[in-house]
Amino acid sequence: MRDFQVLASVERVVAQSRSVTFHPDRIGPAILKWGQAVDPSSSWENPCHFFDQTAESVRWIFALDVLNHCFWPDPGEQVWTVIYNGKPYSGYWGLAASLKRAQKQGFPITDPHFLSGISAGDLAKIFSGQGSAPMFEDRLQNLREAGSIILSELDGDIMSLFDAASGSAVRLVSSIVSLFPSFRDVALYRTERVYFWKRAQIFAFDVFTAFGGDKWGKFNDIERLTAFADYKLPQVLRELGIISYSAELSTGIDAIQPLQRGSEEEVEIRAMSVWAVEELRKAFQEHGRKLTSTMVDNWLWRLGQLDAFRKRPYHRCRTIFY
Repeated sequence: MRDFQVLASVERVVAQSRSVTFHPDRIGPAILKWGQAVDPSSSWENPCHFFDQTAESVRWIFALDVLNHCFWPDPGEQVWTVIYNGKPYSGYWGLAASLKRAQKQGFPITDPHFLSGISAGDLAKIFSGQGSAPMFEDRLQNLREAGSIILSELDGDIMSLFDAASGSAVRLVSSIVSLFPSFRDVALYRTERVYFWKRAQIFAFDVFTAFGGDKWGKFNDIERLTAFADYKLPQVLRELGIISYSAELSTGIDAIQPLQRGSEEEVEIRAMSVWAVEELRKAFQEHGRKLTSTMVDNWLWRLGQLDAFRKRPYHRCRTIFY
């Protein structure tokens, strides 16, 4: 099994970063002011999530996480919004709502035969709503790729990966990354590879959450998963003062200028976010609270829903990886 290389590769970026700076002295004040908002439990229960306690739920979550990336609209474009049971949902929840609605409409979105040959017309119907889903062609391609690989490499069922993982979230993540190119979230920083594996880790964590750490979510090493490097975490960490940007990078992000996927600045933002979460986790432990990195990630994400953490924009980068 490939070693879980996320933290070691991120540490190399942190040591060389030029545009993003880590401020460890801001961790204590952040925990004192906002630490009470930590919720160590995570719940899958939501009107937009499918769950029936069977393997079909795992297959549905996999389809969801194949598509789980990049929801923000281009300037002047309408936010993609899905109407489900009479209510509007956007962003991640819009995606989940579209898949749950499609399932009720009879689209076999967990069937790899359907996914491997899904038409643009069918996906457009699944995503139908106000505005358009960003990166439609990429999402279409990734669904087809996922379906084809499940058929050719996994005997037609993603569940075979769970037998091979033998209760290891890390082994499951490594298998997903090895098999599915669309999950291969790797960047080249100067001369070295940096591994983030955001969506593959999210898949393992989603299954863990949905099943409450039981059945297919019963992992013996869930604490080894890192933060899920995305847009919201660095936005919150920046407002907390735990990370800061160079003057040039700050100006560009605040002007909503997109970053190039794999650029030094983009890799540094993501790497520093993962690193900061690890340091926050250690600090919480010193305060007597034993949290996993995913719990700290969830805490920051929840803070990111508050207006206090939306004063400045998050960085924009068109990518299938987050």
